[in-house]
Amino acid sequence: MPGTKRFGELKKSVGNVSQKVLTAQLRAMKESGLVNCKVYAEVPPRVEYSLTELGKSLKPILDSMWAWGEAYKAKQ
Repeated sequence: MPGTKRFGELKKSVGNVSQKVLTAQLRAMKESGLVNCKVYAEVPPRVEYSLTELGKSLKPILDSMWAWGEAYKAKQ
């Protein structure tokens, strides 16, 4: 959640996801106002992603979902 991330960093942190799927999800989150995307005019192009305030407001919900998942795994 914190800071800006480049595409490669996001791909590594998510785990087993294809480039196509991650690109589509980032595009959808950008269109929904959850993610900012800053493109730098460099060669090769550099793109950085960060959460908007709306995106950051999801943190308590995601934290609760993570906690539920951890508790569920512990019961298995």
